[in-house]
Amino acid sequence: MAENQYTEDNIRSLDWKEHIRLRPGMYIGKLGDGAAADDGIYILIKEVVDNCIDEFVMGNGKKIEIKVQDGKVTVRDYGRGIPLGKVVDVVSKMNTGGKYDSKAFKKSVGLNGVGTKAVNALSSHFQVYSVREGEKKLAEFSRGELVNEGKLEKTSEDNGTYVEFIADETIFKKYVFKTAYVEKMIWNYCYLNRGLSIHYNGQKFQSKDGLKDLLENNMDGDPLYPIIHLEGEDIEVAFTHGRTYGEDYYSFVNGQHTTQGGTHQSAFRESVAKVIRDFYNKNYEASDIRQSIVAAIAVKVVEPVFESQTKTKLGSQEIEPGGKSMRAFINDFLKDALDNYLHRNPAIAETIEKKIKQSERERKELSGIRKLARDRAKKSSLHNKKLRDCRIHLTDIKDERAEKTTLFITEGDSASGSITKSRDVNTQAVFSLKGKPLNCYGLTKKIVYENEEFNLIQAALDIEEDMDNLRYNKIVIATDADVDGMHIRMLLLTYFLQFFPDLVKRNHVYVLQTPLFRVRNKQKTIYCYSDEERRKAIDALGRNPEITRFKGLGEISPDEFQHFIGEDIRLDPVLLTKDASIDEILSYYMGKNTQERQEFIIDNLRVEGDIVDEELIEKAS
Repeated sequence: MAENQYTEDNIRSLDWKEHIRLRPGMYIGKLGDGAAADDGIYILIKEVVDNCIDEFVMGNGKKIEIKVQDGKVTVRDYGRGIPLGKVVDVVSKMNTGGKYDSKAFKKSVGLNGVGTKAVNALSSHFQVYSVREGEKKLAEFSRGELVNEGKLEKTSEDNGTYVEFIADETIFKKYVFKTAYVEKMIWNYCYLNRGLSIHYNGQKFQSKDGLKDLLENNMDGDPLYPIIHLEGEDIEVAFTHGRTYGEDYYSFVNGQHTTQGGTHQSAFRESVAKVIRDFYNKNYEASDIRQSIVAAIAVKVVEPVFESQTKTKLGSQEIEPGGKSMRAFINDFLKDALDNYLHRNPAIAETIEKKIKQSERERKELSGIRKLARDRAKKSSLHNKKLRDCRIHLTDIKDERAEKTTLFITEGDSASGSITKSRDVNTQAVFSLKGKPLNCYGLTKKIVYENEEFNLIQAALDIEEDMDNLRYNKIVIATDADVDGMHIRMLLLTYFLQFFPDLVKRNHVYVLQTPLFRVRNKQKTIYCYSDEERRKAIDALGRNPEITRFKGLGEISPDEFQHFIGEDIRLDPVLLTKDASIDEILSYYMGKNTQERQEFIIDNLRVEGDIVDEELIEKAS
């Protein structure tokens, strides 16, 4: 009994920084290493920039400067600056800030007085200074501890606030900032705040037409009709129909990108279908109306309620406490603005109806095939071992482990067997391919249901009806690091980009990095992912270490694999850059332009001794 005593000595009070460092997930979501857009290091940047945005929204400061270099982040705004007597308190005392005063920040992004404190506590180095009317106040911290509080000094600098930090590597291990993620965050700030300019590492970002610019810069290919751009008090929407499958949404609240949607996005999806039905006076299926839609919606909400500190999903049911419901607010706006627009633009209205009827025909044509495919997938799942499922899924929203759910797609019994034996059965699932998938470039969606491999992958992901049913947060392609493995990787990416582009656009698709070499002696083993790492490992271990070259995933034992899919997992996200066109990418890599592709490979392939491997060219082409 003595071992289980519960006394006053068991009760411990943590100060603010200790609690943040002990439970960082409560404040910034998952940690990660920078491979995913919602990893903690990006949330740190966002928390600082959010304060600058709030200043701009209140009419103070039209310019923000951001730099990210060698792990150090600096952010400078030109707003009013933190009141000089409160500089230390604002970044180190919980529930301290100006946003509790609704007169000063009526529709603010940050409401809890937590964000910058979390950045401070989770940084090995944190510096802040404020400039107000010719005076400057500086404070420096390390892991939340005040190490230097400067005195008031005179300055000629413009008003505003400066923050710099270096994320603590004891918490964020081996992290790397990916420029594409930071730039996407910055662009979203600009789209939502016309008139604001953000300078990131010397490059200027600015938007003239808000959400219209967002769609133009992010759409794959040309829209079917000009983007419909509507604005009202506290609401802005833009949408059109594209030429790819699925529905693609960008939603925002008070300038915050709600990547997981929420009540405003759901209300928009319902309302746009209802208004269009009413306009045509026809009971079209909502799925046919929204098929291939690309839309953005931004609302401003008084005292918004988010489902987490990272503010990725809106939970507010009302536009303001005691006010109109979110659904009624958005529906009333679209009922007037969209209906009026369609009446004034009959050519666009005609194009939309043609698109709806086309989607309706395709759905009906596929209905029989879908039923057969579902029955086949259900039967197959009972009798084969292609999917070794995990116990928790992304749809289990009440389980904090849901964000860690991963599906590894691999080829061959050896590789899938090793991953299966070494995985976390709670959050990691394995899907085993049988040989190379079909090259589906240029084929219709009918192939998804008729091809067994694709049909079973779709069934495993559960994305046939709605992307919101996605069962795993990460879809990880795990293939050998050779020509055949690269080819399988390209075939799978072609499938996702052709039929489920939202999986890539929403940052769900990754490629697993596995070591190429094992270098070891009797005391230590080092796994190396490149020739450079191999050379460093040899130097570190001294004379004559044992060197093993892994030729494929099947050669890596389950005992070793657990190192590569556990805490130290290395993932390369599949990213579409701002200027990338899915159709152009697939046409180049998977189309019939073999000669052009061969010439590119020959010109760019770096082979030791300048000898070009003809077999490699043949397979890659």
